[in-house]
Amino acid sequence: MIGAILGWNNCAWADEMAVELVPDLYIKAVNPGYNIDGVNNVGEMIEIARKKTDAPISLAGTTVGYTNSSGNYSELFRFPENSWMTGETILLRLASSPGAELAAVNYTKTLAMKAGIELKIGEEVVDGVCWTNKDGCLPEFKTAKPTILVRNLETGEFEHLATYEPVFDKDSYFVEGKDEVAEKSSQCKGLEISEILSYWETTRAEQFIELHNNTSEQILLDGCGIRYKNKVYELKGIIIADGYKVYTPELFSLTKNPTNGNLIEIVDVDGGAVDVLRYPNGQRKGTSYAQIGYDEKGDKLWHVTYAPTPGAPNIYQEFKTCEMGKVINKETGNCVKTTTITEKICPEGQYLNILTGRCRKNVTAEQKTCKEGYYLNPETNRCRKIKDNDGVDYSLKPEDYEEKSSFVALYAVIGVISLVLIYVIYEFRREIGKLIGKVWRRFH
Repeated sequence: MIGAILGWNNCAWADEMAVELVPDLYIKAVNPGYNIDGVNNVGEMIEIARKKTDAPISLAGTTVGYTNSSGNYSELFRFPENSWMTGETILLRLASSPGAELAAVNYTKTLAMKAGIELKIGEEVVDGVCWTNKDGCLPEFKTAKPTILVRNLETGEFEHLATYEPVFDKDSYFVEGKDEVAEKSSQCKGLEISEILSYWETTRAEQFIELHNNTSEQILLDGCGIRYKNKVYELKGIIIADGYKVYTPELFSLTKNPTNGNLIEIVDVDGGAVDVLRYPNGQRKGTSYAQIGYDEKGDKLWHVTYAPTPGAPNIYQEFKTCEMGKVINKETGNCVKTTTITEKICPEGQYLNILTGRCRKNVTAEQKTCKEGYYLNPETNRCRKIKDNDGVDYSLKPEDYEEKSSFVALYAVIGVISLVLIYVIYEFRREIGKLIGKVWRRFH
């Protein structure tokens, strides 16, 4: 049964509707949009259908309303008084969703995972559906398991389906005088977002959005707008050919460094998007996010730049500007002290030692002289004794340490024995003298 007809508790009204199953004009499918591969609002749409008939029906006074989970109601879209439904379905899409151009109508307020919509003609609610999982509403949408609410025309009930392809027929919706309105609204064509600054340092007033007129004619901004977070901020004045105009956050406030990216749009009089920018995570203080040239395919190239230029052509500066005495480290993007050897200046009378980076007294080989038998070592700038080595006096083969030790020990033993002999001779000199005298007399 149509237990999901909006009105939260409006079950009696739902039972009455169940007699015909669906009204002449009804909601056929709803998708609240999902975040898929980092892209927001993928698939968001509302499909409205009518019972088969060949005659066009007027949509004057027809509105699509939205009630969030807190019960607050707002109008998503009001069809113009001079609009007609000529086909079987009308497809409405969120203006900031992918594929927004594949829709007859764009709306600006995104649908929540727990909410509801209703279709009204004047003050009469002709159809609706809610998905809050309470008060007779259908189960809510699940981010982890994307589905689409689709009406079963045999039972009149809505059900969550894993796949569904809505019908977009560009000829199913007609607005009298639309061409004249489109011609009038062409004043916004050619406007583009060229630079934004979201990461403020001191106050939020540092933020800005810069628009560029990429045409050879001036553009009247009245009726144009900036759409951000489902709100449209009206523009006023003119922007000269190839000129720039900067808007500061008197009304809007940009997210400083969004996690998944934030959408900014320039919208036309009819609510259609003229230019779209999704600025990503990675904003840093002292930088802006600017359009710098085009790639080989002609697509815009956007970069974070350390040279914000509000109101002027953009400049790409990859690294921050360092204070005096510092240079940029390109590997880290940080400023470091400039204490390199080539930049250091020594006082008068000193020179720079390229090995240590220190200043030393400027004493060169020409200035310093060494006495006879000494030479000047150019590395240490000191005098060293000259040692002749013709290959005879000094062996090229190192002497064995054990042989040197043996000679030293032998000399020590000989010295000790000599001292003992001298001591004995001295102590027994008289006896030795008498002995020598006796020996002498005996042989003579």
